[in-house]
Amino acid sequence: MSIEFDVTTAPPTGRLARLMPGLPVLLGYRRADLSHDLIAGLSVAAVALPVGVAYAQLAGFNPVVGLYASILPLLAYALFGTSRQLIVGPDAATAALLAAAIAPLANGDPALYLSLSVVLTLLTGLYLIGASFLRLGALADFLSRPILVGYLNGIALYIMAGQLGKLFGFPVDAQGIVPKLIEVAAQIGRTHWPTLAVGVGTYLVLLLSKRLLPRLPAALVALIAATLAVALFRLDALGVAVVGAVPAGLPTLAIPLIPPHLLDDLAGAAAGLALISFTSTMLTARSFAARNHYDIQVDKEMAALGVSNIAAGLSQSFAIAGADSRTAMNDAAGGRTQVAGLVAAGSIALVLLFLTGPLRYVPIAALGAVLISASVSLINLKTLRVLQRVDRVELALAVLATLGVIWVGALKAILIVVALALLRFVQLSARPRAEVLGKVPGLSGFHSIARHADAHTEPGLVLFRFNAPLVFFNAPYFKQQALAAVHASGPGLKWFVLDAVPMTGIDYTGYTELLELAEALRRQGAELVLAGRMTEIAQLRESKGLDERPLAERHFPTLRATRKAWLATKTPQPIGAPPA
Repeated sequence: MSIEFDVTTAPPTGRLARLMPGLPVLLGYRRADLSHDLIAGLSVAAVALPVGVAYAQLAGFNPVVGLYASILPLLAYALFGTSRQLIVGPDAATAALLAAAIAPLANGDPALYLSLSVVLTLLTGLYLIGASFLRLGALADFLSRPILVGYLNGIALYIMAGQLGKLFGFPVDAQGIVPKLIEVAAQIGRTHWPTLAVGVGTYLVLLLSKRLLPRLPAALVALIAATLAVALFRLDALGVAVVGAVPAGLPTLAIPLIPPHLLDDLAGAAAGLALISFTSTMLTARSFAARNHYDIQVDKEMAALGVSNIAAGLSQSFAIAGADSRTAMNDAAGGRTQVAGLVAAGSIALVLLFLTGPLRYVPIAALGAVLISASVSLINLKTLRVLQRVDRVELALAVLATLGVIWVGALKAILIVVALALLRFVQLSARPRAEVLGKVPGLSGFHSIARHADAHTEPGLVLFRFNAPLVFFNAPYFKQQALAAVHASGPGLKWFVLDAVPMTGIDYTGYTELLELAEALRRQGAELVLAGRMTEIAQLRESKGLDERPLAERHFPTLRATRKAWLATKTPQPIGAPPA
């Protein structure tokens, strides 16, 4: 007899279910989803194995560390996450950022390098959990897509430059993209041709596999082919570098000790790592949630990513994020719930227990080829072409983010990215669109006369719209634009109507600028009239004790009602009719 739970009849209630959104899904799991999640989980594991090995190399670790990062974090996300398709694990950008942060601090000490990685990963997780309690999930929207695209394009170039030495078979010690390219060019005569052949061959197998075997994970096919070539033809004896012995077994859980003076450096790096990893994770989670017609909870996703990073740190591994390639594989294979992630984690654990022997023959050049292929997939030229047509300012921000990575490196470029986001925010908020409105034949409502050549206005009446909250940093600009509209209307102005609906907030500075505008209009023989936000403005005056200086004698609920009242003042009233 089989037992099938139903989430609608036996859900966990209370604080535990709110803390772990995935728990009701697991306890109420439907048997009909099992076959789909099994196939998807095995497909994810097939992609995660070669990618985890490659990203561990990118982060500067033994390949097995990348597999450690693909077990407990998936278990944690299954309990705490709200996305049905998202797969967390090693990520190219986070691996590159982590290596850039800890390599200068470790000074070549492998034990210290691992300890620093674990502490940095734990700090990243704590930052994310703390931010979720403060409901800072909106930070996912802080870095605009063009800025993030530009940054990831720079990270892709950074990763590519770092893999060239592995492909050519000689060490590259320089830091930064340009210095690495210069050093590679200077040493090109030292190329180890068997190593280069393995790397180029792996890359060609990747390309052919994607084209000829689209249902199979290309990275796995390519690494199996490269490993078989090394083992069968004894290429390691010819000097082709290989991974070497990989310890079998599951990770041990521990928290390492590091010199206290290094905590300050790690704290700053963890904040940047948390911001970048969460923002890129949300891009992936939201896109697949929209594709499958459900919503995710951003603050809980932040907490889930934090817990997953803590799980990675306790596993003696490195920082993780939402993995777009593995999430895409999960979705394409039909994964329906977080159980697919659990199946993937279990499969990787079995490999660590019983199948680590073949990993020793994996050539380093093949891992470099896999990373270069992953980096190529990170580069987003399509968005840049769209931005070129749609918004040149956004295109410039994306290019500046890329140049920031090239100029100062992957880690320090986070500061450039944040600065660009702040500048863009200030630009949009401090200089919002200010419009004079009119009626357009054939269109309902009121529209900008600057965008509609056939719009017409009423003599003596100006309808003015300011598309932002009126606060301290844009209030002077508001008054400047309003007075420009007053002067452009000519001496016959009687009513200057402010559409208050787009002004979702007014602080004291904005209120005083409105008072000064009203006074300037009175001196000219006109008056300020308000449309919309009647209750909010009245409450503002009462709460701040501003009743003695009313903004306007006339206040109407809508622009339509305001224009109707204005037209009534221009229409001769019949004898005995009540005043308009």
